[in-house]
Amino acid sequence: MAGVFTPSRRGGENMVRRGMSLEDLWPLLAQGTLETLYMVGLAALFTVLIGLPVGVVLFITRRDGVLPQPRLNSVLGGVINIGRSLPFIVLLIALIPLTRLIIGTTLGSTAAVVPITIGAFPFFARVVENALDEVDHGRAEAIVSMGGNAWHVISKALLPEALPALLAGVTLTVVMLIGFSSMAGVIGGGGLGDLAIRYGYQRFNNEVMAATVLILVALVQGVQTLGDQLVRRLAHRR
Repeated sequence: MAGVFTPSRRGGENMVRRGMSLEDLWPLLAQGTLETLYMVGLAALFTVLIGLPVGVVLFITRRDGVLPQPRLNSVLGGVINIGRSLPFIVLLIALIPLTRLIIGTTLGSTAAVVPITIGAFPFFARVVENALDEVDHGRAEAIVSMGGNAWHVISKALLPEALPALLAGVTLTVVMLIGFSSMAGVIGGGGLGDLAIRYGYQRFNNEVMAATVLILVALVQGVQTLGDQLVRRLAHRR
């Protein structure tokens, strides 16, 4: 499965040795961009699926939360803080055994999704917690006073009211994931980062380095612009 988005590098290496023209460079950049989009998209999905419920649990288990569980909140908060404090490059290397256990290999774009997700979801969980903290507590109290339970508070008040902030948090997280996907190239994760390291840095090819940087900047700008527009439209409708 890891090989689906892992192109053959032999042809590219020959291109670099003989001098890379634009015709030679475009196929590598296109493949690297597709691999990056694949990694970021899949990691973003798993990050939201894991980080959203973790962030909700962090919020509702506070001492003044809907379901106060101080011990659980303290333990979960500690785990999240540890995950956020580890440099991603260290996490990449430390998670190699886990990645091999889950995927069967540590190479390729699919394998890189594992450390990228584990490195990103603690950040998104805190984003979710902060977004929920901005919701007017009066609505939650009103639901509880009418006999509502914790699920009603979450589904009827917290998540709907925090939706613009959550969407802004998703945008911020995706931008971070683009950077993580580039660093995954250090361990053979594929994508634009791997392309920049193999054909740019190691072979002193400035054309490849410049092209990968420009594409990464364009991806970040595109994601940020799209996310900002969606947040503004959602906030305007509300």
